[in-house]
Amino acid sequence: MGKMISARNPQEMSLLKAGGAVLYILLISRMMEDSVCSAEVKEGEVLPPTIQKLMKGYNKYLRPFFENERLCFNGNKSLSLDGRLVELLWVPDTFIVDSKRSFLHDITVENRLIRIFPNGTVLYALRITTTVACNMDLTKYPMDKQTCTLQLESWGYNVNDVMFHWTRGNESVSGLDTLQLAQYTLEDYYTSESEAVYETGNYPKLIFHFKLKRSILYFILETYVPSSALVVLSWVSFWISLSSVPARICIGVTTVLTMTTLMMGARTSLPNANCFIKAIDVYLGICFSFIFGALIEYAVAHFCTLHQPHSSSALTFGQEMRDWEEEINGNVAPMGRRSSVVKHREPLTPSCTSRDQRTAPPADIPRKTLDDCVRCVSLLKRTLRFLNCCHVENPHYIDNYSRMTFPLSFIMVNLLYWIYYLYF
Repeated sequence: MGKMISARNPQEMSLLKAGGAVLYILLISRMMEDSVCSAEVKEGEVLPPTIQKLMKGYNKYLRPFFENERLCFNGNKSLSLDGRLVELLWVPDTFIVDSKRSFLHDITVENRLIRIFPNGTVLYALRITTTVACNMDLTKYPMDKQTCTLQLESWGYNVNDVMFHWTRGNESVSGLDTLQLAQYTLEDYYTSESEAVYETGNYPKLIFHFKLKRSILYFILETYVPSSALVVLSWVSFWISLSSVPARICIGVTTVLTMTTLMMGARTSLPNANCFIKAIDVYLGICFSFIFGALIEYAVAHFCTLHQPHSSSALTFGQEMRDWEEEINGNVAPMGRRSSVVKHREPLTPSCTSRDQRTAPPADIPRKTLDDCVRCVSLLKRTLRFLNCCHVENPHYIDNYSRMTFPLSFIMVNLLYWIYYLYF
């Protein structure tokens, strides 16, 4: 009998252990339920009764109008909530298109606004600073006008789930009438609504368009006036004697180097748009060309001064050719009449022969040969006339011409430049 009792003891012990384990698990689960309940009670104690009533049955993971209308209450006044309660509400997944950097202001707390109206409408606002990319055409910089956009778009909810629209149209954006920017002037702005088309569907989009005009006064004082002053300074050399080589070379080289430095300094402050030839680059190139041309002008004038003693040979040769042509023209005309009576004439004595008769061509020269000779002489005359126009009898005249041509040319180029970039 004792043996039977001792044999049943291990079975009883295993049953007791199993029962104790089940009891322990039940106690742990009961304690967890009690802790959850106590936590819910504590959370409920934090929220006012009005908020608890509003949030009863509310699911923040479902968009509005998915099942039924919610967050409605009796009354005629809106209810403003703390911004930290946004974690309990559903909010749209709006993002800023082409945003390069954005952040939410959180001093002293996150700048959020939550306001619930009696019909269940929720007003949710927050303060964000963002830097948005804008595609610009800089071919007329700094006289350019740009049209930029700020686009708000839904990320996950398509047009079947949510709809975006401006409440008051253009009046939805305020405060731009008193806006002051460093380099721009706001000319116009307007709002529009659109849809973004992707492979996953169509998504609502709000677009705010604004037109900017760059303020040119800063660039006139910073770049245009100094470059124009350097061009005028390069003209001072036209009033300095050609014999003052150091003075004229100093002015020419100094203005060229100063203009080069100005161009490099202006480029460092320009936008990084190497693919564009900007309007300011064109003007700087024009100024540099005039300054460099003034330096070349002195080189040409000085070269003509060195070769002035040998310049009379071409004029002398041209005068001889003109005399020869006049003689031929005087003899070709009566050639037809003289050829018919030449056989009946008596030869003149050498003492009575004039200069015209000595240089006259023989009577037996064919008419075609004389015509060819006249054409050759006429062509040579035109060539010498052109060379005579290019010849400078006095190298000092080059400076006299430059005093008029350089300023007039610069004024004409400036008129064309400003008319084109301001009105076209």
